[in-house]
Amino acid sequence: MKFTVLGCSGGIGSGRHTTCFRVDDDVLIDVGSGVTTLEFDQLVKIDHVFLTHAHLDHVLGLPLLLDSVGDLRGRPVTVHALPAVLKVLSEHLFNWQLWPDFREIPSPDAPWLRFEPIEPGAACVLGDRTFRPLPVEHVVPACGYQVSVPAGSLVFSGDTTHSDAFVAALNAIPDLRHLVIETSFENALEDIARASMHHWPDSLARELRALKAAPEIWITHLKPGNETSIMAELRARIPERVLVPLQPGQVIAL
Repeated sequence: MKFTVLGCSGGIGSGRHTTCFRVDDDVLIDVGSGVTTLEFDQLVKIDHVFLTHAHLDHVLGLPLLLDSVGDLRGRPVTVHALPAVLKVLSEHLFNWQLWPDFREIPSPDAPWLRFEPIEPGAACVLGDRTFRPLPVEHVVPACGYQVSVPAGSLVFSGDTTHSDAFVAALNAIPDLRHLVIETSFENALEDIARASMHHWPDSLARELRALKAAPEIWITHLKPGNETSIMAELRARIPERVLVPLQPGQVIAL
């Protein structure tokens, strides 16, 4: 399995793109502005999208993806997400006002888009890959994802603050090899992090000290312009772990 970073920033500007990861050639996890870095023929190959939550920086590329390649595909793109997330997409995005409803285009019997609700803990198996939503804590309904192949598991937290349930889920994964986890603000902006339910260095330190495994840890969703200071604070507070910021174009192989 190849996990390719298309976008991993908490914002945009100067080469930064918002959250979007490609798994092999056919799956996206979130569809932020990072999807725009794919070539056209790569866009056509996307069959499945797993969404962590409905915030704009994680879904903004989905309507444009469908509009660009829907007519070139033989089957709809399947969007997997929590029922509450799909409800937001139905009411506020694919609602014929902000964007056409591609579940009805070109016809309800042969659409370009289909929704597939998922529940925390339930597995979706695609070939030798298993995608499992994990519980997290955010200001809107959200989940992380465990992606498993025979060689091991990778977990992406999505957007979250401290979650006992998420830590418990991590500690229950015997083959956890990679953890991609967010830290959006430095400690000086703790009030904003708390209000928006994101991690800051002190909160991530508490999270990781409860982690039993020793996976490679990748930091994502760093606030634009504050990346260096956030990483410096993280390393000062968690010296026992090797913490590496994700980079656009990076590939994690399992």
